[in-house]
Amino acid sequence: MAAILFSLGASLSWGLADFASGFKSRRLGTLTVLSWIEASGLVVVMAIIVATAEPLPDGRTVLYAVIAGVAGVSGLGALYQALSIGTMSIVAPISATGVMLPVVVGLATGDPLTVLIGVGIAVAITGVLLASREEVDELARGGPNRQAILLALAAAVGFGLYFTFADIAADGSVLWLLAAGRFVSLPFVIALAVRSGHALIPARGTDRWQLLLIGCADLVATGLYGLATTRGALSVVSVIGSLYPIVTVLLARAVLKERLSRTQAAGVLLALTGVALVSAGG
Repeated sequence: MAAILFSLGASLSWGLADFASGFKSRRLGTLTVLSWIEASGLVVVMAIIVATAEPLPDGRTVLYAVIAGVAGVSGLGALYQALSIGTMSIVAPISATGVMLPVVVGLATGDPLTVLIGVGIAVAITGVLLASREEVDELARGGPNRQAILLALAAAVGFGLYFTFADIAADGSVLWLLAAGRFVSLPFVIALAVRSGHALIPARGTDRWQLLLIGCADLVATGLYGLATTRGALSVVSVIGSLYPIVTVLLARAVLKERLSRTQAAGVLLALTGVALVSAGG
């Protein structure tokens, strides 16, 4: 039950952070937003590591943490860009289809699979897929949404790899999982931002504080997911952790007035039903 609660908390935090990041990226630029989120997360987690005297990780933990971190940051970059140019209620669910990779890996490596959990996983994945089938007109298909969908698929690959390798690294140290990837990826993100002419420091003070808060929300999400993987099966934890699009979709509808189609609403309902089944089976 703890793994399920941590996974649900990660989904909520990721959904809030993704919506806010995509919204900010429309005005500030993806690389600026990503730089602040990764930097603020790194500062906070390093402060926690120092305060708790967390032991240095072994080589295996560092290796998989770096792989997970790079994959995760790449996925976030693709997702934020997609959210900034496309329809959020289309982009977010597509990015969650990467959950299929850790599900397959988890089951292949011996995760227990009861009938109820199996049905719940299938229903949740189906819900995410249906939630991505927002109807758009032909002009939109040839315009920003088409590029956004391709970026969302790239994000799905990054997140699938993150979910998989984070499960291994978290067994060694959840805190170093959060720190190592950011250590490696942050310099590259900053370098890309500078090279492309993005302003690293937003002019408005409110933007800076909001980006710091978004970075903390993203850190909380990755931390909760890391804890969940140490307490539950990867195939279950990754499915529940991938439900963040529901939060993003609902926020996009409430704040940006994006339309929630019948198909998408059915997908959201199925995803929630899947979580309930997985929870009951676990």
